[in-house]
Amino acid sequence: MDFPPHLGSMPMHAITEIHGEPGLLERFRLEVQQFDETARTRLTAALDLAAELHRDDRRVREPYLNHLLRVAIRLMHHYQVRDVDVIVAGLLHDAVEDHPSELAGAADGDATAAALAVLAARFGPRVATLVAAVTNPVYDPDRDRNEQYRQHLAVSLDREPWARVIKVSDFTDNGVGVIHTVGPKVVSSARKYRPLVPLFRDLIGRPDTPLSPAVKRHIFGQLDLAEERFSAILDQPAAT
Repeated sequence: MDFPPHLGSMPMHAITEIHGEPGLLERFRLEVQQFDETARTRLTAALDLAAELHRDDRRVREPYLNHLLRVAIRLMHHYQVRDVDVIVAGLLHDAVEDHPSELAGAADGDATAAALAVLAARFGPRVATLVAAVTNPVYDPDRDRNEQYRQHLAVSLDREPWARVIKVSDFTDNGVGVIHTVGPKVVSSARKYRPLVPLFRDLIGRPDTPLSPAVKRHIFGQLDLAEERFSAILDQPAAT
C-alpha cells in the first residue's frame, strides 16, 4: 500500500479513517526509526505480542490494535517519550486486563499475577510495574463502577509518574476521540471520562511528572478539548 509522504505529520484519527490499521502500522514504523536497533527489536516484539493477544478484539468500528498503536505513537510523537519501557508498556497497557489467561498460559491461581510475571520475564520488571499501574482491579459489583475506576486511578497513578503518561495517552484516545465513537457508547464514555479531566490536570501538572513544559501545555490543551466534547454530548438543553 502506498502512503502519502506527510503520513508522519497526519493526525492519528485521520490516518485511521483514511488508511486504517496499515497506515497506523506504517506511522509506528516511522516513529521507531529514531531508536537504535535494540530498542526497535523490543518495540517490535511488544507490538507483535499486542497484535496476537488482541487479534479478535474490536473497538466499535475498528480493530483494537488501532487504539494501542495510537497510544504508543502519541507517546513517541506528541509526548516526546524516548524511554522504551514506557512505550512497550503503552503497547501492552490492556494486555493483562483483557487477556490475562492467554498471556499467562496454563498457569494456575491468579491469572493477573501470572500474566504480569510473564511480562516481567519478557520485557523486564519495570514494564510489568507500569502495566500493573494501569490495569483495573476487580470491582465491587455493589458500588458505582465509574467511581471505583476514578479512585483506582487516583491511587495507582499517584505513585507511578510514568504510568500517568501512559494513562493520559490512553485517556486522550478515548476522551478526545469520543467523537469517533458511535451508538450508546458515546454517552456512556463521556460520563465515564468527564470526571477524570480534573484528575489528569492535577497529575500531569505535578513537578514529578516526567514531561517537558511544552508537552504538558499540549496535554492541557487536549484536556480542554476533551471537556468541550464531553459538554457538547452531555450538556444538551432540555427539550421544551
